[in-house]
Amino acid sequence: MELLLRIAQVIVPVFLIVGIGYGWARRGVPDLTAFNRIVLDVMSPMLVYTALADKSFHIRQHGVLLAGAVVLILGWGLLAWLLARVTHTQARTLVPVVMFNNCGNMGLPLALLAFGQAQLGAAVALFSISCVLHFSLGARITSAHARTRDLLLSPLMVASALGFASAFSGLRPPDMIFTGMRLMGEAMLPLMLFALGVRLTALRRRDIPQGLLGAVARPVIGLALALPLVWALGLAGVERAQLILFAALPPAAMQFLFAERYGQEPERVAAMILLGNALAVVFVPLGLALAL
Repeated sequence: MELLLRIAQVIVPVFLIVGIGYGWARRGVPDLTAFNRIVLDVMSPMLVYTALADKSFHIRQHGVLLAGAVVLILGWGLLAWLLARVTHTQARTLVPVVMFNNCGNMGLPLALLAFGQAQLGAAVALFSISCVLHFSLGARITSAHARTRDLLLSPLMVASALGFASAFSGLRPPDMIFTGMRLMGEAMLPLMLFALGVRLTALRRRDIPQGLLGAVARPVIGLALALPLVWALGLAGVERAQLILFAALPPAAMQFLFAERYGQEPERVAAMILLGNALAVVFVPLGLALAL
């Protein structure tokens, strides 16, 4: 009963905000273009930088955790490629959906609620590692014509690089400036959940069959590889829980932007992402139950 209560304390606030976004969007068809651009280009970089550069975050203590995340992402890609071959699905469609999860607008609020502010830096580090791989390797998997240089020079990638540099060197802006940057970054968390709820209104009944494969494969393959890996790496406590929760998350909404940009079956990718995020109500509590 205590475990169920802890899971509910984490899950209910997250899905409440998602539900509010969904309910608001059902009243009309909102244009979130400017909203998403602000979140992606301003708030996300602020959150990433301030979490990594925070004095309480010691990156050398999380080396094994971050290495584990890289192993997981690459392992998920390999298993997804095999699944694509077996199911005769285009690998460029399925593989990035399984490799990269929603560790931003769902993973960060979940980590904050489940593990507290003191552990948010580790969750943001996982988010940053995933973004670096997604914006480079993930984009190239989606399309052979992706320009990796342009992706790596995006505000989020620059903020990640500066954040890791501050974490290693200890150099950061004065506290009064740093506090303002942190406030702007942390405001992103409920806004991203709200936007996720808005996106769920785009899910249509006809999209369900083609979306189920990626939607289910993402957390199932994620947990199947993560559980033996945390044992092999000897992770325990919060780091073990962080990596398991990371593995249980649904597909990354960002992948739809890549699929749309490069014309890689965007409708099918959208169905996988939207349905996967809807099924998070099942798989996220499962991940938390295994983690906590």
